[in-house]
Amino acid sequence: MVEVLAINALVTGLALLFLWGLSVRLSDVSIVDIFWGPGFALIAVTSLILTGEIGPVSLLLVALTCLWSARLGAHLAARWLAHGKREDRRYAAMRRKTGERFAMRSLLTVFAFQGAIMWIVSLPLQVGITLGSDMTLGLPSLAGSLLFLIGFTLEAAADQQLKEFKEKTERPEEVLQTGVWAWSRHPNYFGNACLWWGLYLIAAEVPAALPTIVSPVLMTFLLLRVSGVALLERGLVRSKPGYVTYRENVSAFLPLPPGWKRSERNDGPE
Repeated sequence: MVEVLAINALVTGLALLFLWGLSVRLSDVSIVDIFWGPGFALIAVTSLILTGEIGPVSLLLVALTCLWSARLGAHLAARWLAHGKREDRRYAAMRRKTGERFAMRSLLTVFAFQGAIMWIVSLPLQVGITLGSDMTLGLPSLAGSLLFLIGFTLEAAADQQLKEFKEKTERPEEVLQTGVWAWSRHPNYFGNACLWWGLYLIAAEVPAALPTIVSPVLMTFLLLRVSGVALLERGLVRSKPGYVTYRENVSAFLPLPPGWKRSERNDGPE
């Protein structure tokens, strides 16, 4: 098991080192975002190859991970191409601020950091695939698969609705408030959290994978407090005047019926 973890760390590091070199050549760090999903597929497939045996739990984890990574990778790649291969404004701002030191800073704070997070978040996959070849599918796998499919569907629907909205709207400051976005301000992030908890439940068929609960907990924390909801909302409040009203009426993360906040205020004590 230790050998698998070490080799996965090495493979992930080499892949990101190659991407970093490509980003320097292209002057575009945004390509690292495209690798986020496929990177987990790389870890899952590498774990399966190193294990040398295929069981129901191992196969299910690899299949679901590859399904999600292919969709997300294709979505982010298409978005990057649609934007004219322009560097994301977050990285562009970092580049302007850092100047000539940007290449080394991006290696450490973007590529190396993402590699470390990927390795930690993928621990349920690594343990479940490596040690799950002899395990049969049980209730945790059924519950995990259902949760994964709910999260996968919600994330995909949210991404598609946002893509179509941006293509149709002529006002950049307009806020999407229909579809799944009427139930949650960040339905794509909620869906992503669900699918990672689902993968953890499947991996939990292997007793040794139970402690890897730290991985979905970390992923959920990042989505809520670091690179997801908290970071994005600060910019949206400044750039979209209507977002303040939207925030007052729609749940931040957990999908809830439209207008639930208004109802909660109306039903409160006078």
